[in-house]
Amino acid sequence: MIRGIKKGFTKVFMLYYDGFRTMTIGKKLWTIILIKLFIMFIILKIFFFPNFLKTKFSSDAERSDYVLEQLTQPNTN
Repeated sequence: MIRGIKKGFTKVFMLYYDGFRTMTIGKKLWTIILIKLFIMFIILKIFFFPNFLKTKFSSDAERSDYVLEQLTQPNTN
């Protein structure tokens, strides 16, 4: 049974490996996708999403107390 599972995974891996290896336009598209993901998650985070807790509190204890307070206070909406 284990051999069958390994053989199945091997077949699936080889299917994708051969497909990506023989791509022509797809390689450029994947490069564009990876560049866009890098921009979205790294560049935008640095400029638009500052670390709020590090700027407001100096110690880990203060940060954890603030987070606990925000999670446990009743919703007033």
